[in-house]
Parts: sequence; structure tokens; C-alpha cells
Amino acid sequence: MAKKFQQLPRLVQVLLLLIPGVNWITEIVIRVSAVFEKASLRNILGLIFGVFIPVIAGWVDLIWVLLFKHLFLCKA
Repeated sequence: MAKKFQQLPRLVQVLLLLIPGVNWITEIVIRVSAVFEKASLRNILGLIFGVFIPVIAGWVDLIWVLLFKHLFLCKA
């Protein structure tokens, strides 16, 4: 799922991260799938970051997607 999110057009990624409720669900789904695909320290820290600090993580992820086209601490 994380790789599919990275293949989406950047506009769709940004729109998914702009809507508050959808943002949190999208982050959790992508981060959990990234941990299942590749259980690295970066992905596990990203999952913890996304679950426990959802508001800050949402804005950081939005900026990160604009710059690098993947979520912060989530590399698939």
C-alpha cells in the first residue's frame, strides 16, 4: 500500500493529507503496510510518530510529500 501511495499523483497525495480525518487514516494504513513490507527502524519510528502525534505528523507529512513524494520516516 505504501508503494501505491508513492505512485499516486502528487495532487492526490496532497489532497489525502489535507483532509483531517482522512489524513490520519491514510497515514496509519500506509505506515502499517510499510512496516509489514520492510520492518526497519525508520518505518517503526514513523508508525509510532504517526499514531501518537497525529496532528503534528499530518502537517509534517504534508510538507514532506511536497518535497520528497513519500511520508516522513516511511520508506517502502
